[in-house]
Amino acid sequence: MNGADRSPAPVLVYAAPGFFVLLWSTGFIGAKLGLPYAEPFTFLSVRYAIVALLLVTVSLVTRAPWPNSWAVVGHWAVIGILIHGVNLGGVFSAIHLGLPAGISALFGGLQPLATAVVAGPLLGECMNRRQWAGLFVGLTGVVLVVAEKLDWSGADWPAIVLSLVALFGLTAGTLYQKRFGGALDLRTNATIQFTAATVFIVVPAYFLETGHIDWSGEFVFALSWLVVVLSLGAISLLYMLIRRGAVSKVASVFYLVPPTTAVIAYFLFDETLTPLAVAGMAVAVIGVAMVTRD
Repeated sequence: MNGADRSPAPVLVYAAPGFFVLLWSTGFIGAKLGLPYAEPFTFLSVRYAIVALLLVTVSLVTRAPWPNSWAVVGHWAVIGILIHGVNLGGVFSAIHLGLPAGISALFGGLQPLATAVVAGPLLGECMNRRQWAGLFVGLTGVVLVVAEKLDWSGADWPAIVLSLVALFGLTAGTLYQKRFGGALDLRTNATIQFTAATVFIVVPAYFLETGHIDWSGEFVFALSWLVVVLSLGAISLLYMLIRRGAVSKVASVFYLVPPTTAVIAYFLFDETLTPLAVAGMAVAVIGVAMVTRD
């Protein structure tokens, strides 16, 4: 039986959204620690190349089934380019240009609403009034969490545009997977995605950057974290969630990322956690519950 046929254990199914939010929220660790030592596209090129090499090795050793149609390969390549190339390329570039963390989180908080708006006409996913209200409640919670970190004076237009590009990449990628992804072994579909993303990211890295990397201990840790925890762990959970549920409901869990990131930053980097931010966390949780409850 291949990976696409296996059904996750019930406990994993219920715990997957929480695990995904926790793992995805740690992505800022990699960006915070790694970007001072490498330019964004160069950083991502190395990361994706390592992931692709690991995945193709695992796929070949375990004899994972490969798609029997070039159309399927093309669909998963597009998904990889949108989610890993366009989305994270935009996020890392915006951070590299100095976009404040609060503004970056605010743009990320728009993703569930953008996904829900498009999912209706494109995928035929209908949401009731409670769920629509939950999306706006969740967005309100995100705004409260990042309110005291919104420094628009530190955001220039190129960084803002890149954040919007990242928002488009993640939204389009999740919708595209739900529409065209289909069932494919997790090992081989991830291999296709990260190979396509590597080729996509190498182009701007070659033409726009110097390619210099300072292989410090912090950079190696950041790279390892992003390869294992984000690219192999969080992304796998995201695709499992999209495959098993309505994409608008899955997108709503992204409202919990800024609150979770704020808690992690409080413990690891001594960042402040104000009463307003704590209230925002509670509001975000309520919003997600309103969207996901049947």
